[in-house]
Amino acid sequence: MKKLFQQFSNLNILVIGDVMMDSYLWGNVDRISPEAPVPVISVQRKENRLGGAANVALNIQALGANPIICAVIGDDLEGDEFIRLMEAQNLSSEGLLRLTSRPTTVKTRVIGHHQQMLRIDAEVDRDISQTETVDLLSRILLIIDEKKIDAIIFEDYDKGAITEDLIDKVVLKAKQRNIITVVDPKKRNFLRYKGVTLFKPNLKELREGLKIDVNLKNPGELETAVAKLQQVLNAEKVMVTLSEHGVFMQSAAGHQIIPAHIRNIADVSGAGDTVISTAALCLAAGLDDFKTAAIANLAGGLVCEHVGVVPIDLNQLSKEANSLFVD
Repeated sequence: MKKLFQQFSNLNILVIGDVMMDSYLWGNVDRISPEAPVPVISVQRKENRLGGAANVALNIQALGANPIICAVIGDDLEGDEFIRLMEAQNLSSEGLLRLTSRPTTVKTRVIGHHQQMLRIDAEVDRDISQTETVDLLSRILLIIDEKKIDAIIFEDYDKGAITEDLIDKVVLKAKQRNIITVVDPKKRNFLRYKGVTLFKPNLKELREGLKIDVNLKNPGELETAVAKLQQVLNAEKVMVTLSEHGVFMQSAAGHQIIPAHIRNIADVSGAGDTVISTAALCLAAGLDDFKTAAIANLAGGLVCEHVGVVPIDLNQLSKEANSLFVD
């Protein structure tokens, strides 16, 4: 494990997708509003964090590798704050495209007594225009041409930064350069990611994407659904996250469910970001499919022990991964 994690420091990972700012209002609830039957929170602290595809980049960075974000943000005050947050994390903004046609996506979470009470989303989720797609694609292709890229992550939140044309051209470019492509999909482009290295939906996305029911209690249903998905997408590997049931990996090496570890779950927000980040780095470092799934599963569980969206702690992951494979 030590050798594996040391290899991460030599990897450059291109993260393409929907970035957002996670804004937090932390406080206490002591009474019900006289205006409506809702709790009143007394705000004690405010905090802004990088979210969405930017949280994937933070996870990549926390694991020791070098992330490069390619995304769109608004030409607004929230966009200014987003870039400030990136600079504070020593993340490059070379792949960011600022647009006047849409705001920076902001998700505000109201947390009282360490529990999320409300989330407020300020966003536009339509696809970026053809001209904007060309501009973003130009930045992506230039980075691929000028830098050594070891893996490309598509972090799709259905907010419009990833268009069909962009997917097709980036995957084609990656194939030409023998670059690993890893996808964390959502519904809109679910079946567009053809020929990628790893496709990672959760169980709900698998059901919605294929328009079929998958009952984990019925033997063989999950394997059949994933086999169908692999055939439709021509994907080398499919990893399905199953929440408390762990993850399922299927590839040319076979298929296997890796059970979840017992955790004190505080917040599942951002767990998928951690799973895809860890899996991409493990594959780029040459780890086999099932060990990749096991470490990604472990990492996703670890971040669920924290309130809010937080990146993985490498030291904690390394310690638990060593114990996992020694045992």
